[in-house]
Amino acid sequence: MILPTIQCPCNGAHLESEFSYDAPPVGETSFDIGDQTYNRSYSKCGLCGHRFSVNPMDLSELYGGAYVDVTYGDRLKETFERVLALPPQDSDNTGRVATVLEFSGERFGASYVPSLVDIGSGLCVFAYRMKEAGWRCTVIDPDPRAAKHARETVGVHAVTGDFMKLDTAELGHFDVVTLNKVLEHVVDPLAMLARTKLLLSPRGFVYFEVPDAEAAAAEGPGREEFFVEHHHVFSIASTAMLAERAGLRVVRIQRLREPSGKFTIRTFLDFVA
Repeated sequence: MILPTIQCPCNGAHLESEFSYDAPPVGETSFDIGDQTYNRSYSKCGLCGHRFSVNPMDLSELYGGAYVDVTYGDRLKETFERVLALPPQDSDNTGRVATVLEFSGERFGASYVPSLVDIGSGLCVFAYRMKEAGWRCTVIDPDPRAAKHARETVGVHAVTGDFMKLDTAELGHFDVVTLNKVLEHVVDPLAMLARTKLLLSPRGFVYFEVPDAEAAAAEGPGREEFFVEHHHVFSIASTAMLAERAGLRVVRIQRLREPSGKFTIRTFLDFVA
């Protein structure tokens, strides 16, 4: 079993058990895990507050197709249109787009048209709205159906593949690199975050969102932030330390509860000066 890591300096010396599960919590997506016994838990670092999933179940095939199969099925376009039609006050993406546009205006100036690559695009609602704002958008997704949806429905350049294995030299450089609710799904988010530097232009920035462990834990183990597909749930401290170890500098970090009810940490990063 490969345990999730953010390569903590304490090397797990301060871990303590927090939540345990012998059955899926209410609302968790029902993934096909075969004849495996459902048994998992979360441990908490007593120093930084980061939560690590301890999960003996094999979920290695989840993002090769099973995640899209179960989450959207053949309803990618239908779900995309439904989310797109949400009123602003009910849309997590509306706040995300506004936040990135505001920061970009401060960084580049209102007249500049940035280029963006969104890693793990999923439904591609974010890239659609950024394209609508005039941005030049590329998306990367491991599932070929998500990439096809991005090309045919959204009209953006889409690359199919595992970001950790793609030739970044072929992708080029971008003003903005985004990972929206992606890092919690990978075993080693430090490696993924550090790799974004290969795509970032000198004046560019990285924007990412992750689930907020501290706010979610206060409401108990049934929170969606602790669902089975999340290897990590972050704290403000662990988010900032992750960025530092990745060779990036935190420019802005905030926590919020989104319209959907999700507890989220939003972070802007750039190159270390």
